[in-house]
Amino acid sequence: MEAPFISIVIPAYNEGQRLPRFVTELTRVFLERPAPPTEFIVVDDGSLPEHATLQQACVEEAQARLTAQRSPHRFSYVAAPHNQGKGSAIRLGWRVASPTAAWFAFVDADGAISAEELHRLVELTTTDTGRDHDVIAGSRILMAGRRVVRNLHRHLQGRVFATLTDSNFQLRFYDTQCGVKLVRAAMLRPLLDVLQEERWLLDVEMLVLLKRQGARAIEVPIDWEDFGGSKVVPGLDGLRMFWGLLQLRRRLERLTLPAPESREGAPSLPPSPVGVTGSDTR
Repeated sequence: MEAPFISIVIPAYNEGQRLPRFVTELTRVFLERPAPPTEFIVVDDGSLPEHATLQQACVEEAQARLTAQRSPHRFSYVAAPHNQGKGSAIRLGWRVASPTAAWFAFVDADGAISAEELHRLVELTTTDTGRDHDVIAGSRILMAGRRVVRNLHRHLQGRVFATLTDSNFQLRFYDTQCGVKLVRAAMLRPLLDVLQEERWLLDVEMLVLLKRQGARAIEVPIDWEDFGGSKVVPGLDGLRMFWGLLQLRRRLERLTLPAPESREGAPSLPPSPVGVTGSDTR
């Protein structure tokens, strides 16, 4: 079996209904379309037994299908000892990912980002976009050619959060919380012992630290559809995240970072502004 080029973590907490559908679609799309060898790591974040059983079963079925087709892709299942949060689940997945993977990534388990869209982003890692950038981040930017289905309350809360994030960290990101990001592994591996956020702020923490390391980042507009069932509690989780931003800023101001690994074939570059492919929608 070929060594994975990219390792993608799928954090799952009580996703016994939505994850199997998403895993089935991922298997179909990555079997039908050319893609670099991809490792999918489903991390069960302390789900209830009835959900854990369904989650593990769908992963085993997907791997059996890939094996039967002699596919270079693979699925694996990792169970966290108890529920700690999305950020913790993602970090656990990266720790058990293939040590030879050139890219690390994560994608939400709910299928809001389709298998086709994830495949498109994975393909970008092998193009000039991947060679010229260290972070490829999906972004829910409603623009020509893209489809974003999202309720108004979540959209407005997201815009307020993005504004507060930018005022604290100057990331120049339109959508830090979109649930798919691909990161050059050489830039991320040295940070695995530094990342601490256990829940939703892992995205911000990771982007801030990568920017300090000189990572070159780009946002890529994607199709996204809210299927409902979000675990975000309106209002309450917004307040938690805003307070969390302040705590994160204080902690990161005192943090000393390890030296990043060298990019293969790429010179060390100073921090650069984050770009958005397509029209600027700010």
